[in-house]
Amino acid sequence: MCKSIDPKVESNPFLIISYVMRAAAELSGFIASSEGELCIRRQSPYPPEIIELSSIQHNPNNPEIIVSPSNQQSASPELLMVEAIIIPCSLEKNIERVILNLTSSGYYLDVIAKQLGLLEAADLMISRPIGKASSETRLHFAAPKQYLLDISSDLHAKEVRRFEGSLNARASYLSGQDIFGDAILATIGYTWRSKDLFYEDASVKSYYRMLIGKTPSGLYKLSRGAILAAELPLAFTTNAKWKGSLPREMLCTFCRQHQLSQPIFSTLSSLEESTDSSQSQKKLRVTDLAAKGTQHANGCVVATGAKETVESGGRYRCELKVYTKFQDLILECSPEDSFKKQSDSVQNASLKVLLWLDIYFRDPNVPLERLKAYADGLDLRFEPKFFVEAFMLCQSLHNVCYNEIEEGKLVYPYSMNVPNGLAGHRFRSLNIEGCDSGISPSNGSLSCVSYSASLVTEVHIKEQLESIDDFEFEIASGAVNQHLESVLIQMSVGQTACFIMDLPPRELIFAAADDSARMISLLSSETCWLEYTIRLLRVTEPLEDRMEQALFSPPLSKQRVEYAVQSIRESCAATLVDFGCGSGSLLDSLLNYSTSLEKIAGVDLSQKSLTRAAKILNSKLNSTSDVDISSTPLKSAILYDGSVTDSDSRLCGFDIGTCLEVIEHMEEDQAYLFGNVALSYFRPKILIVSTPNYEYNVILQKSTLSTPEDDLDERSESQSCKFRNHDHKFEWTRAQFNCWATELATRHNYSVEFSGVGGSGDEPGFASQIAVFRRKTLQEDYPEELSDSEHRYYQVIWEWTGNNRSISAL
Repeated sequence: MCKSIDPKVESNPFLIISYVMRAAAELSGFIASSEGELCIRRQSPYPPEIIELSSIQHNPNNPEIIVSPSNQQSASPELLMVEAIIIPCSLEKNIERVILNLTSSGYYLDVIAKQLGLLEAADLMISRPIGKASSETRLHFAAPKQYLLDISSDLHAKEVRRFEGSLNARASYLSGQDIFGDAILATIGYTWRSKDLFYEDASVKSYYRMLIGKTPSGLYKLSRGAILAAELPLAFTTNAKWKGSLPREMLCTFCRQHQLSQPIFSTLSSLEESTDSSQSQKKLRVTDLAAKGTQHANGCVVATGAKETVESGGRYRCELKVYTKFQDLILECSPEDSFKKQSDSVQNASLKVLLWLDIYFRDPNVPLERLKAYADGLDLRFEPKFFVEAFMLCQSLHNVCYNEIEEGKLVYPYSMNVPNGLAGHRFRSLNIEGCDSGISPSNGSLSCVSYSASLVTEVHIKEQLESIDDFEFEIASGAVNQHLESVLIQMSVGQTACFIMDLPPRELIFAAADDSARMISLLSSETCWLEYTIRLLRVTEPLEDRMEQALFSPPLSKQRVEYAVQSIRESCAATLVDFGCGSGSLLDSLLNYSTSLEKIAGVDLSQKSLTRAAKILNSKLNSTSDVDISSTPLKSAILYDGSVTDSDSRLCGFDIGTCLEVIEHMEEDQAYLFGNVALSYFRPKILIVSTPNYEYNVILQKSTLSTPEDDLDERSESQSCKFRNHDHKFEWTRAQFNCWATELATRHNYSVEFSGVGGSGDEPGFASQIAVFRRKTLQEDYPEELSDSEHRYYQVIWEWTGNNRSISAL
């Protein structure tokens, strides 16, 4: 009711006092109030029958026995001890655990008031519920005495900051209301239509979970129950691969927790129509953005007017807007990504907003221009004035230095900095145990692990913080902290790894720890690290691989490698470079054959993939049981970290180059750039390039998945996927690929031949199309100025020489 009079009471509870007390003054014939007290009462008492009815309680041991008030008075009061948290107003003081000693004959609010140094409950104010609306977790704090002096004044509510001193930033941030002075966080109260007092312990752990739950990445961590492992994923593909709370659900929760209006989603559908040139041209049909909104169960609003199903070929985009409670636009997001399902487009837009918000919450002091640049990259626009107003308390918390120890005590962290992937935190002492099963994670695969994370000290004290027996996530999606994933891709199913790393932000430790007092003791007296123990339980290959395996034997990926190996052996090449070598599948396969190769090199952007490749090659080259080095002319192998579109003089003039299923992961202009750099600068005698044939997708996507038990969502994904993999930026038809390759060959004095693997080559062609470029002029004709000492942009990750010595930069 007060909100309808003045919306500002949403964030300033002190305004409510003014309105209530003024209303009480107008009802002096029915309601009485005492001077100097914040309480009101009826002028006439309640009828005796109502008092008697409200006093009757059932015996908890026997519901049939009724306990009268007189019987209650004769019994000894029952003592209840409820754990609560006191949040001091000063940010320099610790958050502490307190015990509320309640009795059945006393009033619980009087006990809380005395903990805050107040006389009675009449001096106390209570916040809105923290978290869910049905929660009884609330903040209790002192009512300003200035309200007792002149309740008719219009100014006192606005001047409370000056009268009462410092704002309690932590308590205000949790509640979304202005709170001054010390506050107690407690889960206690009378629930709806219940005469029994409800209570639960409120621990330091629960406080920190509430704190990180105010951030997008924190919401995701909590939904997965993996505070020290999970991270907010970087992309939404399908429901089948997504784990934890869905992005739309998290965004609605985020808006509710920060007292914002629920997000508004407007869907747009595109219809494909055939033209005379047999090309598809998309026309955009826009949902009526002014249409009446439909309220969903989770509280968010989706504009009506868009149908859930459209004609064959229709795809969806989603526009998203977030407003303040006063309907000021904070941000809007209009991604260009389109999806077959309307719900997927909504999830995609929600995730983009969450990712951008998380950038701010990781560093609220990020310069405005950089924040705008991040927003542009995510198809997002925001209003700085309203955005800063909505999250100003986050900034005040972030500016407080944490991780300090004063007088032997840990100063609790107040920072909202929860970095994605724990960047900058070093890890070391990696130890992998167990036999190599040959089944390892790859980009896009679903990996399932069991893990534990423990706090360890230099005197070998170990306290477990978190443990999960079955934790599944998609590799290379950003859904897990980067150090854990970098270790995992070096493992195979059945292996166990242990490593230690620097501590993450302290709020994560306290959100995970059951015994906060023990953590404070260890962190304040010892040098500590975080130790992970991981076991890789299983790996489910990416949908693209499973589709290919369902239709081809041997799998299409193996057929590509075999085609390249055969071409390399026939060429009698002495040197080879694999552009986009990934985890080293081609280089590994080459070691199983007798070839004329003396030097092999690989280059890739992914250090995770290079780490896996280095492990495989190092093991094989240093093991006489796997490959007989004495029977092959191979003298050296090297792996570089770098982009295949950058030039590095060390890769110039190789006999043969390969680039298998790489260019489709670039933007099209980058694929053209790679072709020009490879044929004009690196200039191998032969270059083999393969890429998916878009025309073959209709056959692939109709293939049966590998097992009858495969998820129905994944079947839907295979039917609706525009490309074979969500990471593909494009897929070319045969005509497009031929045009690209022919233009490059003509421009750089190469010939080109076309072939492929997968299928017979009849309509619609091979599943993977291949172009083989051959240099017409074989003399070394690249410029003299490009000497070995220049143009070295790649970093050596791992190197092996024929005397069985390897050097690793990992």
